[in-house]
Amino acid sequence: MLPDTYSTGKPLKLHRESRTALNTFTGYGAGYVMVNGERIERSVVVLPDRLVPDWPPKAFDQLAPEHFEGLQGLGCEIVLLGTGGRQRFPRADLIQPLVRAGIGVEVMDLQAACRTYNILMAEERKVAAALLFA
Repeated sequence: MLPDTYSTGKPLKLHRESRTALNTFTGYGAGYVMVNGERIERSVVVLPDRLVPDWPPKAFDQLAPEHFEGLQGLGCEIVLLGTGGRQRFPRADLIQPLVRAGIGVEVMDLQAACRTYNILMAEERKVAAALLFA
């Protein structure tokens, strides 16, 4: 016989509770991403514990070294650069501030950056997704 606590009629959960306080991508489409259900349509940096809204470069061709210098102090070990609808690689001199700081940089299209971020975040990695929409 099961103890009374098991006969409450409430379902027993056999999996770990999700950590909803952490930022995860819950959707994406043409020109937007969703973080924890909130739609974002502007350049943004997403970290597990916070968002950096309105990341200064609005488009890929506006990227400059200072944009990457600003990512150094975020406490991440890897930055996923989402370059919009297609993968485009920035010039090496642009990402040098992160490389010199020992922070890995992976470049991919926006949707791949979202998926990869969710995987790395679930593995409790110190990851940031820096996303451009144009």
